[in-house]
Amino acid sequence: MTTSHTEGGKAGTVLAILCPGQGSQTPGFLAPWLEVPGFRDRLEALSETAALDLVAHGTTSDAQTIKDTAVAQPLIVGAGLAAASVLFGEETGARGQVTAGHSVGEITASAFAGVLSDHDAMVFVRERGAGMAAASALTPTGMSAVLGGDPQEVAEVLGRHGLTAANANGAGQTVAAGTLEQLAALAGDPPAKARVIPLQVAGAFHTRHMAPAVEALRRLTADFDVSDPGVTLLSNSDGRPVSGGEEALARLVRQVSSPVRWDECMRTMVDLGVTAVLELPPAGTLVGLAKRAMPGVATLAVKTPDDLDAARSLIAEHGHAGGDPAGTGSTKPAASTAASDPTTPSQEA
Repeated sequence: MTTSHTEGGKAGTVLAILCPGQGSQTPGFLAPWLEVPGFRDRLEALSETAALDLVAHGTTSDAQTIKDTAVAQPLIVGAGLAAASVLFGEETGARGQVTAGHSVGEITASAFAGVLSDHDAMVFVRERGAGMAAASALTPTGMSAVLGGDPQEVAEVLGRHGLTAANANGAGQTVAAGTLEQLAALAGDPPAKARVIPLQVAGAFHTRHMAPAVEALRRLTADFDVSDPGVTLLSNSDGRPVSGGEEALARLVRQVSSPVRWDECMRTMVDLGVTAVLELPPAGTLVGLAKRAMPGVATLAVKTPDDLDAARSLIAEHGHAGGDPAGTGSTKPAASTAASDPTTPSQEA
């Protein structure tokens, strides 16, 4: 592991930038951010590419509206990219050396790492959200968080009901996905010592039910111009660093119908010597998981502009200008813009 850097934090420190997924959004979460200079302009520019009014959806739209997959996914990625532009701007100084995103958040992380331009990230998430919403409409499906229980028994119960472990989030949290009938059966026959909590999503994401969306994204991205990651970018599929831009894009496409291994992402962060994690908005859930699975690591959820000073202090202490802790060989600077309660069910899409 490489931990020597020329600028930024102390020797031996490694900062990870985390990007949340669907389920993290709440009504009005972007309202205070519109007072930050440059944020509204950035969000409006991203709105044009998304063909959605992200300002309205982040401030005045109700919970049911922003639950819609076709709205939620561009809103979450746009929020992360706009917040990162405020936090990091065009500066070439200290920033994160590792980045990872939960499900749709991996698009934000890929833009932060420089794999995708912000424009292409928004095109990708626009079509991803629309494609997953369309796939969800074919069969009534959903997801439920399973909190606690013996991991082997949880797996056996999910299998008995024909469900897929769509997210392995670590810290005793698994997200089951399947038809509404299968989820109802799970609620009536849960694993011992486990709680089953239905999630506010509109489909069985990261399962075979999303296959139509995968094919559409393959066609969409055939002509995308990608770059190799400028920082260590972790993949949801196995938690390992991605070595090249083409591989990162292919994994983003496959991820739509494949399980998210956030537990492995956190394990890799520990192996890389990550000393601090900073979660972009809508923040909270990933920091909650990190507090339980990554003891001793400093954490900060950037929920509102009131957290910006603390975020800049954390970046100054733990971040560096460049660096590749995973040793994947990439030295290109990362893109200039990017893109709680530990028991709260984590993101799903």
